[in-house]
Amino acid sequence: MADQDPVFQIQRVYLKEASLEQPNSPAILLEQEQPAVDIQLGVEATPVAEGIFEVCVTATVQTKIKDRTVFLVEAKQAGIFEIRNLPQDQLGQIMGIACPQIVYPYLRGNVADLIQRGGFPPVHLQEINFQAMYEQQQVEAAGAPSGTLPQ
Repeated sequence: MADQDPVFQIQRVYLKEASLEQPNSPAILLEQEQPAVDIQLGVEATPVAEGIFEVCVTATVQTKIKDRTVFLVEAKQAGIFEIRNLPQDQLGQIMGIACPQIVYPYLRGNVADLIQRGGFPPVHLQEINFQAMYEQQQVEAAGAPSGTLPQ
């Protein structure tokens, strides 16, 4: 039956949020010390309608010299996906692995561009193994000790 075939389609990929803060400019820009860079990533999936989901990948990039912020970039890249007729366990994997892999390259480009437009050398986010990230989240959600997978 054709209407029971699995469906996975990208409807749209878009930049949902982006901000750049330089709270200690211009004085901090005269510092010669190399800043420390902290990068945090997150993934979230939200149902929008029947069979339609929004998957967001969020990046927070903060650079500091000592305890003073040089710049802080927060960006959220999102995608709308049509996902139908998949078993529940596969649905979680698609939204936790496949969708972020599609959205993430756009996020990487937007973060690097925003930082460069702020007058800094671009920070290129590393490639991410979303499968490993998803599996780690599943282990943590199951309350299992780290290093073991749920049965």
